[in-house]
Amino acid sequence: MPNPGSHAYDVKRTRLRAEYEDRGVADAAADQAANDELQRAYPPNAVGERAAGPRGGGGGVEDDGGLHARSAAFSGHTLMPARFSLDGENTSPPLQWDEVPPGTREVALVCEDPDAPGGTFTHWVVTGIPADVNSIAEGSLPPGAVEGRNGFGERGWGGPRPPVGDEPHRYFFRVYAVDRPLDLGPEPTAEDVHAAVRGHVLAKGTLVGLFGR
Repeated sequence: MPNPGSHAYDVKRTRLRAEYEDRGVADAAADQAANDELQRAYPPNAVGERAAGPRGGGGGVEDDGGLHARSAAFSGHTLMPARFSLDGENTSPPLQWDEVPPGTREVALVCEDPDAPGGTFTHWVVTGIPADVNSIAEGSLPPGAVEGRNGFGERGWGGPRPPVGDEPHRYFFRVYAVDRPLDLGPEPTAEDVHAAVRGHVLAKGTLVGLFGR
């Protein structure tokens, strides 16, 4: 039985949604129908514990520490549109998060795929986002923000391209509000961000998108 918030649960939800769409159910209704069916079959833990994901991580809203991260293009733990993929238009998705707490000096963003065959793969690194900015438009970047190199060796967004036939991979968009300028230079890496924010996070949030081929 898959735990709510686990990878297996997300994959089952994605498949159920596709089945509803094949029956002619509209996208939004198919998503809701899949959610309802899974919640009936696998109700959340009665004591409210978060389901543990792979590598001991949290479940559906892992890292939800005060910032609710979301996207106008897809819901959490659902498939991302193909235009964001490397084989599509390779366009970065729109993101939005709650207003950051007082004392925030910078917002940073990292998108990673922990299901990649060779280990965690970086798809996007953005630092230097001003504290008064709480959204990123599709295919855009806030003034003053800096994009680092992704796992493909290029600066900016590198869309999903998981191996054909894999179960949908998870793409974790992590947003950090920090109490100091990170000053990571013109080409920050995901590892740089993770190290620099340690001990300086005032709030954080995570949005998980899925993609498969």
